[in-house]
Order: sequence, then C-alpha cells, then structure tokens
Amino acid sequence: MSIFLHADSRVIVQGMTGGEGMKHTTRMLSAGTNVVGGVNPRKAGTSVTFTVEGYGPAADTVTGGEVEVPVYGTVAEARAETNANVSVVFVPPAFTKAAVLEAIDAGMETVVVITEGVPVADSVEFVARALEAGVRLIGPNCPGIISPGQSNVGITPADITGPGRIGLVSKSGTLTYQLMYELRDLGFTTCIGIGGDPVVGTTHIDALEAFEKDPDTDLVVMIGEIGGDAEERAAAWISENMTKPVVAYVAGFTAPEGKTMGHAGAIVSGSVGTAAAKAEALEAVGVKVGRTPSQTALLAREILQG
Repeated sequence: MSIFLHADSRVIVQGMTGGEGMKHTTRMLSAGTNVVGGVNPRKAGTSVTFTVEGYGPAADTVTGGEVEVPVYGTVAEARAETNANVSVVFVPPAFTKAAVLEAIDAGMETVVVITEGVPVADSVEFVARALEAGVRLIGPNCPGIISPGQSNVGITPADITGPGRIGLVSKSGTLTYQLMYELRDLGFTTCIGIGGDPVVGTTHIDALEAFEKDPDTDLVVMIGEIGGDAEERAAAWISENMTKPVVAYVAGFTAPEGKTMGHAGAIVSGSVGTAAAKAEALEAVGVKVGRTPSQTALLAREILQG
C-alpha cells in the first residue's frame, strides 16, 4: 500500500506545455506515472508527444518510446474526459492561486503544488479552500510525492529508491532525496515532500496519521527544519497517537538567529524554532533524532533490521 498516491492514480499536469512542465512530465511518464492529460487554455485540443525511457522501480509499466498526452482547456474538462483524480501544478507564482482553485473547484482529490515563491496570502486562501472541500493539497514549494513502484508526481527522482516499508515525510526536497538514497536498499511505501513555506496544505501530522494507518509502513522518517512549531506539534501528536517507530532529523543546528535559511518558513526567533528545541521535543516522546542525515538513516536502519 501507500498514502495519498497509488498505482491507479490518474494524473493531469497544469502547465504541462511550459519548460518545467515538459521536463518533469517526461520524467513522471518514464517512472510509470499514469499522466492522462495536460491543461493549457491556449493549447486546448492539441496534444504533446513525449519521448520517454522507462527507468526506476516503475519502469516495467512503461514500454519506452513515444507517449501522446492530450491538452485540455480547463481542469474540469480534463477531469471529465479522463477521470483524473490528481493534479500537479507547474505554473508561475502569479498564476498559482488561480490554478489551484480551479483544480479544487473541478473536484480533484489531490493537488500537488510544486511552485516556489507563491505569495503567503495566496497560499492561505487556497489551503483554506482545499480544507473546506476535503481536497488533499500538497505544497506549495515542494518536490511532490512518490510511491515507488507505483507513481511519481512532482520532481522527485524516481530512480534512487524502490518500494519497501519505510514512510518518509519532509519539509526539504534535497533531504528527501538524500534519505531515499541512503535507505534505498530498504525501500519506501511513500515519500512526501510537504514544502518549507510558512503555510502548506499537508503537515507532518497529516502524513504521520496516514502512515500510522497504512499496514505496509513499519517505520516513519520525519525531516523537519528550523522555524515555526510544526515539529513540536508533531511530537505532541506522536506521543498520543503513534504506535510505529519514528526517526527524525531537524535541519539547521548551526543556523544563526534571525536569518531565514533556505525556506520561507525557516527562521529562528530567539529560542523559538531552533533545531535543538525541536530535537528535544521529539526525543522527549521517544523519537530518535539524528544530528546528520546519514546518522538519521543509520538510526532507521538499526530499528528496522534490529
């Protein structure tokens, strides 16, 4: 099993005909993702031919060669024609809010927002709308989600790990990739990058709850970072609800106070939001916290193999 994304997920790409959309649609198709359409009002009624090479754990579902993907004028039209249930957004920040709201209004079950630099006011609006509509929104400013051997939606490299029994939730795209690679021999049910903006649609707790319910996930790796209190809230939830082991890493142990580091939400104010405070909160509820990504992978390996 997996969480939020499965082998039968039918994916449309908003912004598929742009540079980033074209590049990553090719990669998603090559990983075996069932991309059934793109959306661009100016190119409605046309199609795009992608040259793909099957690779990664889902490559057996791809024959390689050329795949033709139709382009629709609206998300509603794409959903009606293809029965799509997942949309991934590759559009510039100024147009992201409109694209996400369109996907929500069209009844998509899951919307993955890759775009970086989305105004916080826009994120607040579409995250609230998604919650009201019961839509699983992932992002913004995230690498997306991959269930190895099943589907890959976003920009996560599909060829660095295979299916297994670890769940991974992370604020950082790069650290997502590193932990996937370091634990590639053990494999993952789902790896989800929730994004590092101050306002995101899916939280650590949302992912932890889903992994707790997933019978095929035996252990969860959680990656946080300085700033905010998401990790402290996750620690409180773990203490009351989680029966599976959790291993964590908090990026930013050496970050200077008052300086934004990497993500818009990664800023320390006094003693609030420091890596040390987050690690202390997690360790207090029994979560093993690595001081480096490699040490975190070693802790996860010891638990699963011990």
